[in-house]
Amino acid sequence: MAGVIDTSEFRNGLKIEIDGTPYVIEYFQHVKPGKGSSFTRTKIRSLLDGRVLEPTLKSGDKVGVPDIEEKDMEFLYAQGDEYHFMDKRNYEQTFLTEKVLGEAKNFLKENVTVAIMFYNGKAIGVTLPNSVDLKVTKCDPGVRGDTVSGALKPATMETGYSVNVPLFINEGDILKIDTRDGKYLTRVATAG
Repeated sequence: MAGVIDTSEFRNGLKIEIDGTPYVIEYFQHVKPGKGSSFTRTKIRSLLDGRVLEPTLKSGDKVGVPDIEEKDMEFLYAQGDEYHFMDKRNYEQTFLTEKVLGEAKNFLKENVTVAIMFYNGKAIGVTLPNSVDLKVTKCDPGVRGDTVSGALKPATMETGYSVNVPLFINEGDILKIDTRDGKYLTRVATAG
């Protein structure tokens, strides 16, 4: 454990350690009731197995700061349910399983650089860039003049991920996709 942190310093995305397990805070709320002492409601997700807990901590309680290191690594390839990454500085390789990656696997394409989280020397997760550029491999053709506001159609990206896009998008177009919510942001380049 690298140190301790007070509940007053909680914020979404903060990594904490409770009983020797690293967690990330997904939600917290400081509560000051009319009677009694204040407390903090939290929703935390385990970085090791994805389990979600909702502990209530008293105001002033202290939790640990986990010894987590992030390394920028390049995604190489997927083999079965293993996704392989390489550190470009020293060519060390590691892999994460599909279960550990979760939804992040939908945004991984070869040669994209991501931050791999290591806890006590073991790879436990990935931090993606906020957006990635992916090529459309399958969708219904766009129709000229089809400009109905807000109308969407499904499109399959090069990673196999399916996203709803505007009607003017065609196969071969390159789109910017938000990795935080998986939604279409904009068209980067057109096919052809």
